[in-house]
Amino acid sequence: MTREEHIEPTRPARPRVRRGADVPLKGLDGRTVALLGYGNQGRAHALNLRDSGVEIRVGAREGVGALTARQDGFETMSLGEATNEADLVIIALPDETQPALFEQDIRPNLTPGATIGFLHGFAIHHDMLEVPEGIGVVMIAPKGPGVTLRDRFVEGGGIPCLLSVHAESARGDAENLALGWAAGLGCGRAAVLDTTFANETETDLFGEQVILCGGLNALVVAAYETLVDAGYPPELAYIECCHEVKQVADLIQERGLAGMRAAISNTAEFGAYEAMKVMDDGGLRAKFSAMLENIRNGTFATRMVEDHQKGGDDMNEARQNSAAHPIEETGRFVRSLMAPLDDKTGEDS
Repeated sequence: MTREEHIEPTRPARPRVRRGADVPLKGLDGRTVALLGYGNQGRAHALNLRDSGVEIRVGAREGVGALTARQDGFETMSLGEATNEADLVIIALPDETQPALFEQDIRPNLTPGATIGFLHGFAIHHDMLEVPEGIGVVMIAPKGPGVTLRDRFVEGGGIPCLLSVHAESARGDAENLALGWAAGLGCGRAAVLDTTFANETETDLFGEQVILCGGLNALVVAAYETLVDAGYPPELAYIECCHEVKQVADLIQERGLAGMRAAISNTAEFGAYEAMKVMDDGGLRAKFSAMLENIRNGTFATRMVEDHQKGGDDMNEARQNSAAHPIEETGRFVRSLMAPLDDKTGEDS
């Protein structure tokens, strides 16, 4: 092979990273900010922004979210009322509901030149929304669940987020609004990384499916069943294959993969290398590639939206089957043995 034939793939340039003074809150000075949806992420965004001095208008459909918002001291209104005359409209609604709600309640009430903000690029990347000309389209995607976003903020810190300006507004202020939003969340205390809606959507879905949610669930259940089917007590199987996952994940988050391996026993480390050689084969990579392709070509998005339109039959069936698995009962028992102790009394809380 000649030198010309052996060409190493080019590594994409690192994304721009902003923090501190480069993420100013002043972009929201004197602006009207509406937040639509009050779920796990929406609640954290509303509370953090309010605590940062931003006046937040909450739009929420009646239900648990609206009730929680009122308990948190917000006056709630309809999605359309909250959108009306807002400079930044943050859409914290479930991906599958955004197209219909955007057409019915949000789009008709957008002020010309306003900016709409997303927590995830799904609906925009898959062309599910028809955004009027002159409306800015931005994304601030914190890289962690809402509870973590809120907890880090209260502690005086923050978590990294991704920022994208998909379309500039007629007013030319979309990026400034997005930076103010990121600052108000506390993300500027950590890092704000520039990206695109496409890259955020595809990497986020891939990570969720192959590792964080789908892959982890599949590995835990398969490993649990393997031990139980081989005659081992379910409680031991749960502890080894599920309960201890967090301990190792915490090490990875704090120290990286190599740091995690340095913190475990030699036996565990040697076993890790042996298992990696067996499990990381061509079949695994082929499945990963197929799942990524389904994300990139829109097959996954189409399936999810179609399931929502027919009442979520597939999702509901999967939820019921998963909840009925014996691992859930075993897990409840094991967790009951590990209830946290009250710091003052030493008794179970």
